[in-house]
Parts: sequence; C-alpha cells; structure tokens
Amino acid sequence: MPELSKRTETFTDSVIRRMTRISLQYGAVNLSQGFPDFEPPREILERLAQVSGEDFHQYSITWGAQNFREALAEKQSRRMGRTIDPNREIVVTCGSTEAMMAAMMTVANPGDRVIVFSPFYENYGADAVLSGAEPVYVPLVPPEFSFDPDRLEDAFRQRPKALILCNPSNPCGKVFTREELMLIADLAEKYDTFVITDEVYEHIVYEPNEHIYFASLPGMWERTISCSSLSKTYSITGWRLGYIIAPADIVDTAKKVHDFLTVGAAAPLQEAAVTGLRFGDEYYRDLRRRYTEKRNLFLKGLDDIGIAHTVPQGAYYVLLDISEFGYDSDLEFCEALARDVGVGAVPGSSFFREPVNHLIRLHFAKKEDTLCEALNRLENIRKML
Repeated sequence: MPELSKRTETFTDSVIRRMTRISLQYGAVNLSQGFPDFEPPREILERLAQVSGEDFHQYSITWGAQNFREALAEKQSRRMGRTIDPNREIVVTCGSTEAMMAAMMTVANPGDRVIVFSPFYENYGADAVLSGAEPVYVPLVPPEFSFDPDRLEDAFRQRPKALILCNPSNPCGKVFTREELMLIADLAEKYDTFVITDEVYEHIVYEPNEHIYFASLPGMWERTISCSSLSKTYSITGWRLGYIIAPADIVDTAKKVHDFLTVGAAAPLQEAAVTGLRFGDEYYRDLRRRYTEKRNLFLKGLDDIGIAHTVPQGAYYVLLDISEFGYDSDLEFCEALARDVGVGAVPGSSFFREPVNHLIRLHFAKKEDTLCEALNRLENIRKML
C-alpha cells in the first residue's frame, strides 16, 4: 500500500482529549478538558428550544448567518474600539479550532516560519505543520510567564510569516500587559509579520488584569487576524461556534479556506446563540465575578493541601508542581492521579516545547460542588501516590 502523509508522522492523539477518556474510564473528576459541568444561560437554551421548531435546519450562508454576523459585529465593535463590518470582516467557523486553522492556512505557505510562545495550546504546533509551516518557539518564563524581548526579536529575525498570540493564555493563564503587546506590535511592524490571536478567554480575566485586543493597538488592525469563539463565554463548548475578525482582504481569503474546510457552522446553533451575543455588559461582569469565585475557592483548596501552583491572571487553568512526587513522566503521574486519586489532569509536557515534566494542568470551570469533590480527593494525594 502507498505510504501515508509524512506531515502527520510526529502527531499523537490530543493528550487533553485522551485524559478525558482516562477520567471516564476511572470515574475521576474530570479537570483535564476545559469544559463546564453547568448549563449555558437559560435565555440561550430557551431560544434553542424554539429554533428546533423553526426553519433553521438547512445550510446558512457559508461564512455565517446574517443576523449572527450582525450581532457579533455589534458586540465586538464595542469591545475592540472600531466599527466591524459584518459582511466583509467576519467569518463564522466551526469553533475557534477551525478559526485558527483557517487563519494559518490563509497566511502561511509551505516553508514559512510561525512564532509560537511556549507553553502553548497543543493545536498550534499541529496547525503550523498542517499548513506546511515551521514553528519557532519562544519561552514564557514562570512564574509570571513573561518573555525575553531579545529572544523574541531573535525569533522575528528569522522572518516569520506570523506570530500566534493566545491571550489570555492556555495553559498558564497569562494576560499580556499593554507594554508586552506594544513590544510585540513594534516587532510585527518592523519585520512585517501577521499576528494571529486566540482570544477565546477574552471575558475571563481577573482583576486587576485587563484584556486588550491586539487588533485595537495602533497600526495593528491591518496585520491582525483575531480568532475566538462563543464556547467559553457562554458555556457552549459543544456548539462549536467560532469566528475570525480581520480586514476585508484577509477575510476574503479566509472565507475560501473555511468554505472548503467545513462549508459552514451549524445553522440552528447560530440562530440560538444570537441571543447570547446580544447580552448587555452585566452578563460579562457577572461572568468575571463567578469565575473569580471559582478561582479563589480552588486555589485556596490547593493552598490548604499544600500543593504548589500558579495563580492565573485569566482563563480557568492552574498549573500544579508535582516535583515532590518523584515521577519522571508527568503522563504516568496523570494516569495514576486519575486511577488512584480520582482526579483528571493534563500533563504539562503536552504544552511545552522545553523538557518540562514537573507540571500538570487542572481547570476550575466547574460547579462549586464538583470543585469541592476534586479538592476532597486531592487531600489524599500523598497517601495514594
């Protein structure tokens, strides 16, 4: 038989999704894959029930239903500080995963380089490889996960086609400061580089930190491809509704890539989600308050147990230091944690380019009862491992 594609030779299955399967196998509290165990807003669910009896069961416009794009443009125009054209500057995608892939394929040619900060969400390296591009990794240094400006410029000197910016960052919870973003912006302009942003946690930011849209910085709209989704903001990760916002000439190409990747996002779900896009500012203030409470509860519980951890500035992930347990493999540790302690986590090595095996990732996008149950199980970690 002919050989299979060489571009996939370095791929494994998603470690994050694998840890969900292992959590299910052992009945562990799943704090690995980042999805909530609480319902989306009632108004969205009520609209979904109505939509099932209406005429939204066929294809919508390939790059997104008209009213969805209009509602999204209205919401993001207020937040990004510019008027976004719903017809020329938006592509609705099947989740932010497709948005990032479509963005990468829009700008990158085989042989191009793409800068990726490490640690990184596991898809970014794969996106680069599938696009025929070569990732150039720049480390974020704990505990603040800041970057060395000289090392970043060294990466830019390799003339990359794009830089991927996850802000707030998965897995480390970093929120980039205005000063850091301006430094990236200056380098992107100096070396004529695109910036592809993943801003899916844009509304989950903890005081006093502030999320700043990279496209809103002076001169950056023209070279920024902003990717995000509704998954985390409205607790609808299974709906797979994402989007790209970018200048019209970039979106023209992204529309073509998207059309041949997936044709279009689910029409009934777009219709139901319009309700969420039209929520007022109070919803987003309440979202921040609720996640702040979850973060405080979970981090206090970890402190009481005595496990060293990071303090996220945004998103809903925390990295735990497992050095004391003496495991050479963080994957083996996570498998034992699910099996013997009953808590699902993700090995940190799946996020780092560097040889990091002493960190694991947990998330706290769960009901209070779920978090308390996980903490109760973690109290026995030193006895069980």
